[in-house]
Amino acid sequence: MKADRGGVRLGPRHPRLAAAGFRAVLPLVERFYASRQIFRSTSSFAAERLRAVRAALDRGETVYLGGIGAAGLHNSGVALIELSREHGPRILCNNEEERFSGKKHSTDFPRHAIDALAGPMKRAGIGPERIAAWLATWDYPAFAATIFRTVLEEFPASLSLFRARETPFMSAAQLDPATRGPRHLGRALGLPAPVPLIGMPHHDNHAWFSFSVSPFARSETPVMISVLDGTGDLGSISLYVAEGGSMRQLRCNRSVFDSLGTYYGVISSTQGGWTLLSSEGRYMGAAAYGDPDRRTNAFYAELKNILSLQPDGQVYLNRALANWPRDFFSEPYTPELVRILGAPVTEKDMWNPDAVLRVEDIRHRAQTQERLDKAAATQLVFEDALIHIVDFLIRSTASDRLVLTGGTALNAVANMRLLEHFDENYYERVLGKRSRLHLWVPPVPNDAGVTLGAAYLFGYHAGAGVGPPLEHAFYCGSGPTEAEIRAALDGAPDIAWMCLGDTSSSGQREEIADLMAYITAQDGVIALFQGAAETGPRALGHRSVLANPCNPRTRDVLNERVKYREAIRPLAPMLTLEAAKLWFELSDGAADDAYNAYNYMVLTARAKPAAHQRIPAVIHRDGTGRLQIVRQHTDPLTYAYLKALGRRIGVEVAVNTSFNVAGPIAQTSTQAIETLRRSKGMDAVIMIAEGGSVFAAWHRDSAHDGVRFRRWLAEWRAETGVLVPQA
Repeated sequence: MKADRGGVRLGPRHPRLAAAGFRAVLPLVERFYASRQIFRSTSSFAAERLRAVRAALDRGETVYLGGIGAAGLHNSGVALIELSREHGPRILCNNEEERFSGKKHSTDFPRHAIDALAGPMKRAGIGPERIAAWLATWDYPAFAATIFRTVLEEFPASLSLFRARETPFMSAAQLDPATRGPRHLGRALGLPAPVPLIGMPHHDNHAWFSFSVSPFARSETPVMISVLDGTGDLGSISLYVAEGGSMRQLRCNRSVFDSLGTYYGVISSTQGGWTLLSSEGRYMGAAAYGDPDRRTNAFYAELKNILSLQPDGQVYLNRALANWPRDFFSEPYTPELVRILGAPVTEKDMWNPDAVLRVEDIRHRAQTQERLDKAAATQLVFEDALIHIVDFLIRSTASDRLVLTGGTALNAVANMRLLEHFDENYYERVLGKRSRLHLWVPPVPNDAGVTLGAAYLFGYHAGAGVGPPLEHAFYCGSGPTEAEIRAALDGAPDIAWMCLGDTSSSGQREEIADLMAYITAQDGVIALFQGAAETGPRALGHRSVLANPCNPRTRDVLNERVKYREAIRPLAPMLTLEAAKLWFELSDGAADDAYNAYNYMVLTARAKPAAHQRIPAVIHRDGTGRLQIVRQHTDPLTYAYLKALGRRIGVEVAVNTSFNVAGPIAQTSTQAIETLRRSKGMDAVIMIAEGGSVFAAWHRDSAHDGVRFRRWLAEWRAETGVLVPQA
């Protein structure tokens, strides 16, 4: 589709040339990758391997599958799942390379993540030869042909897209190692030969995994699945419907640039001053401080023209406003977009403190309020497009259940808007039936989850079924052993520590939870480091920093002295289900499986009036909170801590933010100590070994806040009479 009228151009300049280039290149790159033992899911090799797995399942055997994001593209990692005919797929681990290497959104070959497979494989009693197939997270030949097609769309202006660059999304330097993935994988696993890879379609991976672990997986009525991200193998918007345990694709837009993810990423990065993949969440936080009214926001009326909402849920980028289809890196804006938003922040200036939004400047510099209003306008335009797509899905399927996935599904505010828009009145007006939208978003909608998705999708084709729903996200690597924790503590002479007890004893678990609540009630800041880390971008109680939600200064303290980050960043409420119902307006559209949709910090809810006064630290400027409901059976210690907070401060609510400082969430015991060391405003970290042994660590230097922890421990012991063990 192409049109030039009134400053609007939709679709590529050379659609036929681009399509012809795709058709010509695809068989060439398919043969090239096959020569490197990287096969498409439609290949004869994949068919043979699928038959072997299906036969093993039919014989009643347990089968193991590996998923791998090899290299070159962001969020590399590995996953391991177990398949059986009786139980379906079961997650053993999902190792994100960034957690082990310390390189955020890593594009490197996942050597550290593969090394970390040793623990889960040992527990399963298997060697690497027992893994029946390795599934890659991208259909690499299709993606290569899509990149070639994309360059031809705006030829010759788009030749700059071929420029080799290091970006957070893709590393040109790593694309060559990616083609050698089978050889690298074989060596990393200690096998004598390369390990063949089967490339699974990227959006299908997102869609099937997110659906199969959702509360809707066994629904007798159609379930909508929307995959929206930067791009997949073929396009950036893919829509599906699942029914009767099977899934079919309704449509893929087959465009890299008609993309909600790319739109939000480019604007948030070039206006906020952060690099791609780090910018989107920050800009969503900034948007809450801008003008949210479409009628009065100074930028919305013109910025909305950057996306054209066409019939049948189609969304097109206006290439007369956006220049990134021609020059993504050096000149992403057209002169008209510069007029609307101002000049973009250049790559060399990103992360410059002067280019970062600061809440404290709002009252002093008018331009800063303008930048916040731009963030709000960007969010509003994104929400318009998202609602447009979902409206088409609902009208096409008459379904009232939606699984939202892909990287844009981390936009928790937009997810809430969907529930508010597609309410009972909408369904009555449009479909003439009494219903409303029910929504679910997985804890790993981004590319950290496609390693799991590739393995799940292959298992689905082998007839393994959907498996159990997902109740939590603790699947990244293994939990720390007592020996590992002690070694990390012994190697840190600047850190003091002691033993606190053992959570395998229910009585001691309650005591430790009460000690944590006592410290929180004194406005202390503690980190909780327990068990296997959460997979995905949110810390959910296993790698969390916890603080008092009732103190309005808590957010400033955490952002300024603990996390060293922008003041616009919100803090999330971790709470029990009872507290969530008490303090927030929970949507009936998120009520499936006891409000499971609120378990993962992927959905905001509006705070009730009393919450603004009672728990101000977890209420964002727009009056919402990004909830995480904790369940006793999935996380007994954190649940006990919240119940103890109810007794100590009167609310079963804690501030929860990830246990990191300007880097990936801490994975290992050594990383936990290093994070404590870097965060001078943190009082202590509570470290819990796999067997239940509990350690507290704090800054040995009395000039730091470790002195407060020792005082509070003594006061708590005097109050309760509990004597914790000594080191």
